[in-house]
Amino acid sequence: MSAVLQDQDSLSPGVTTTRSIAGQEHLLTPAALAFLTQLHRTFEPRRQERLAARRVRQAAFDAGALPDFRTDTAHLRSGDWRVAELPKALLDRRVEITGPTDPKMVINALNSGANCYMADFEDSTSPTWDNLLTGQRALGKAVAGTLDWMAPDGSKHYVLKPWAEQAVLIVRPRGWHLDEKHLRVDGQPISASLFDLGLFAFHNARALAAMDRGPYFYLPKLQSMEEAALWEDVLAHIECALGLPEGQMKVTVLIETLPAVFEMDEILHALRTRIVGLNCGRWDYIFSYLKTFRRHRDRVLPERAQVTMTQPFLKIYSELLIHTCHRRGAHAMGGMAAQVPIAGDEAANARAMERVRADKVREVGAGHDGTWVAHPALIPLARDVFDTWMLGAHQQFVLRNDVRAKSDAELRDALLKPSLGTISRAGFENNVEVCVRYLAAWLDGNGCVPIHWLMEDAATAEISRSQLWQWLHSDPPLHLDDGSPIDFALLERALIGLPSKFADRMQLPGGARINEAIELLETLTHADTLEDFLTLPAYARID
Repeated sequence: MSAVLQDQDSLSPGVTTTRSIAGQEHLLTPAALAFLTQLHRTFEPRRQERLAARRVRQAAFDAGALPDFRTDTAHLRSGDWRVAELPKALLDRRVEITGPTDPKMVINALNSGANCYMADFEDSTSPTWDNLLTGQRALGKAVAGTLDWMAPDGSKHYVLKPWAEQAVLIVRPRGWHLDEKHLRVDGQPISASLFDLGLFAFHNARALAAMDRGPYFYLPKLQSMEEAALWEDVLAHIECALGLPEGQMKVTVLIETLPAVFEMDEILHALRTRIVGLNCGRWDYIFSYLKTFRRHRDRVLPERAQVTMTQPFLKIYSELLIHTCHRRGAHAMGGMAAQVPIAGDEAANARAMERVRADKVREVGAGHDGTWVAHPALIPLARDVFDTWMLGAHQQFVLRNDVRAKSDAELRDALLKPSLGTISRAGFENNVEVCVRYLAAWLDGNGCVPIHWLMEDAATAEISRSQLWQWLHSDPPLHLDDGSPIDFALLERALIGLPSKFADRMQLPGGARINEAIELLETLTHADTLEDFLTLPAYARID
């Protein structure tokens, strides 16, 4: 919809909105819009410079270059410096839960017993205008302590626990690569990052600061220290504009791109007055590995189920992050357990929970200071593991100097070495099913979907989508473990056979958009170039 729906007399000069929902004027007040407008005009040129730099770097990778440690920042990696003191509320982060920002989820996550809740506007949220503003409104009410939610049938009323019993709120905005098309400044869509973080900060930063609760943020998808420096300047600008002390706004950065793992020291340094940790965003990291090496036939990964954190290239990524963080006085957060409880099959559920436990034991044993779960039922399990093995608030004393005993060249080779494995017909078909079902749900407004007892979000769906593209475009061709060629005929057969896997497609999230999702997946997989993010073309199809 291109018509401007909000009364233009209520907007800042040069600002237009292309959608309207009831009550949005209470969020998009003239003052809030003026604040967002200033952010856009100040920082949009630099954002575009950073996105252009990404394209140049990827072109070099496509031409055969490999990621590596930077020579111009060697002094930062060897220097003796530390980040600022961590705030009391974020000293113990042993269990964090993540999820979208709808009111019911916000209440359940804050009440869940986790140490922290990452309210996610990114990978687990489909960015419809209604979802975004409903999420902002829910978080604002949560900060004010007034959020509640009634089940549609009136059977249950959800309310927040007292403030002291709630998880610490951490908000994740969308990444630098995304636009917010519903709000335009001077004819341009505003950065989705600036919209999500800026609007939340404008309405809630002062209240959270007064409660000594931040505000706190997770920053996603960074690829370089320059992108971190851009965030530093944005956050400093917001603090000044809102009258907050310097360094009041604290951040954790997700290391979920392959280029970023070579610049962890540099990212910490760029944000050193406000950063409290780095996180192993494992699913996006695997996706980034695939995307970075999309043209490298010698770095193809096996099917998704075989790419686990015990694979050497992922193990060294996790351990290098721990060493880097602890050397600098920051937390090293572990990755997401995507499993959800398996109802009706106790034996299968027990096996799944044992895999989660083993993963969390690996994380705490390696030296991580906390971990993520996607479902509240996993919180007791994760807490039990970390309570057993991590007796203090964190493990910053675990320096992992054994990791840095390797030279830069040895570390680079270890980080880039692909895992070995196979591609089965079931693995190929599972990737197809996950892509189609997730895309259908996302197009229908649901960004977080359980599929085969795993909580799929944009990051996990991206692994499936990028693997399909790389397998299908490999030269020379790849083969399944049964010798069958991986080609577009195989994809077509998988798509044709997909409906037989659904008992009733209309009972699935986004079931009415399955055909649209199939058409979009076909377009993406047949394209000569791997689309950077599946959400970019999909975003044009949502309101």
